[in-house]
Amino acid sequence: MAFHDFVEEVQVLGRDLVDKVRALIHEGNVQRVIIKDEQGHTFVEIPVTVAAVGAIAAPVLAAVGAISALVAKFTIVVERSEPKKPEGQ
Repeated sequence: MAFHDFVEEVQVLGRDLVDKVRALIHEGNVQRVIIKDEQGHTFVEIPVTVAAVGAIAAPVLAAVGAISALVAKFTIVVERSEPKKPEGQ
């Protein structure tokens, strides 16, 4: 089964950033989460395949919580992968 990658952008407020990133980490089809400020500067890139391991997720979420106090609005860029549907269906 082949996978098809696509990118989604979600805008969130600083107070909602940690909860949204936590929810994305727990999804199965997310490959990477990139957090950017209003000007498009990248704060952090999280490879979710690595962060999904519980011991690694806690420090990642702590770092996300720390940067959420810096800016009011963030854009979360989410790279997802979905199984490709077989041709002809």
